[in-house]
Amino acid sequence: MVLTLVPLPSSVTTGPGAFVLTPATRIVIADGADAAASALSDHLAELTGLRPETTEGEPVAGDIVLRATAAEDEAYRLETTDRVEIAGSAAGLFYGIQTLRQLLREDAGSWTIAQVSITDAPRFGYRGVMLDVARTFFDVATVKEFIDRASSLKFNRLHLHLSDDQGWRLQIDSRPLLTERASGTSVLGRPGGFYSKDDFREIVRYAAAHHMVVVPEIDLPGHTHAIGLAYPGVVEEPVMNDMLLAQSEALGQPLPVAGEPYEGWGVGHSSVRIHEESTWEFLRDVLGEVAELTPGPQLHVGGDECLGTAQADFDAFIERVTALTVELGKTPVAWHEAGSAVVAEGTIGQFWGSDAPTAEHIEHTLRFAERGGSVILSPSTRAYLDMKPSPEDPLGLSWAAIIDLESAYAWEPNAIVPGLDESAILGIEGPLWSETIATLDDIDHLFFPRAAALAEIAWSPASAKDWASFRERVEALGSVWDAEGWGGQRPTPTEGSTP
Repeated sequence: MVLTLVPLPSSVTTGPGAFVLTPATRIVIADGADAAASALSDHLAELTGLRPETTEGEPVAGDIVLRATAAEDEAYRLETTDRVEIAGSAAGLFYGIQTLRQLLREDAGSWTIAQVSITDAPRFGYRGVMLDVARTFFDVATVKEFIDRASSLKFNRLHLHLSDDQGWRLQIDSRPLLTERASGTSVLGRPGGFYSKDDFREIVRYAAAHHMVVVPEIDLPGHTHAIGLAYPGVVEEPVMNDMLLAQSEALGQPLPVAGEPYEGWGVGHSSVRIHEESTWEFLRDVLGEVAELTPGPQLHVGGDECLGTAQADFDAFIERVTALTVELGKTPVAWHEAGSAVVAEGTIGQFWGSDAPTAEHIEHTLRFAERGGSVILSPSTRAYLDMKPSPEDPLGLSWAAIIDLESAYAWEPNAIVPGLDESAILGIEGPLWSETIATLDDIDHLFFPRAAALAEIAWSPASAKDWASFRERVEALGSVWDAEGWGGQRPTPTEGSTP
């Protein structure tokens, strides 16, 4: 029997029988597992048509027991005998329920759960996905759907890329022109949009209910052309660097023009005016409001692809903006290029280089650990969900790599950045940039099944990694995604496997 468990639990053993869900099944709450019980009841009702009664008291055969513990970790235990019992912290119960969802099967008109004994806990504390809502705007409903999909695979961070050359996506009360003038467009002329503060609070609330923490990003000092539409005194004139000119020519896209919306996706041409105090007044206003809106501990300040900015100016900016972020009560996160600067103590670096990084990328990434911080690994050749899964795929780009399912699975975090100790690896993240996607169906197309590979790398013990096993499990998991109504691609059956 193939257990459709992704990510693979730390320890799992199977038995010969199965638990059968019936109209008499109850959800028995022990020690305050009310929120988890409500979520499980809703899911079972939606999927099976059966809504178990939620109660307290002594469980009996045929019940599902949810037992809250005082632990503050993400571990859980799941046992299936003549009843199902899940025990753990609030987060652990949530993840145990995600495992139960993967085990639930319809068999000859009955809903069953395989007999298993599972003890489980994650390898890394940071297991993230990123959605680029700046190049293409996605509304609150779509972001919630994305959270549903990601949290089902035990991802626990949602990195929202809220600003870029193409648009500004968050209401800032002290700087209202950002949404009035800089939010109306997206890449390639797609519709724009922005999140009101209440919208953003709703995203944060929904993410928290799914045990995901929102990490907002305001990309600085580059990727800031849109800011200039609202506050032209804050940004420099566009710089026509060689990469931008080559990109624009190859893609047939326009070059950026000061004061006009930019709908291409060439990079490196924009920067704020680093040495103007009015810029820092602007940044204090903006980052202060973002920090106030964000209950999570981290605030991402960008730091990538500042190709037209002098190195000394870039380093001075990064030193000051990470210090400002700490002053605002948040831990700064920055792309790995920021490691060239003296970042604030404890700043987290996000590595997006290749799985064969240059000496400069290695040096910059190691600096974060040297300054008391840690590193999130997002190697573009393995973890970038916006890369094409095959050369002929209509969606995605290929500048980093063609990333098929095996490529997304066959890498080890310890081996990406030489010299980076595992104790300094905070976790991994799969970014989904939005140059080529415009709908939830497009998101699903690039997210499934490769996100499952990243989820397993982030959660499961390194010693458990096995491509053949994963391939078989994720193939079977397609029926679970189908039952949820989620789109995307499904692995073709392997020879000799059972569909």
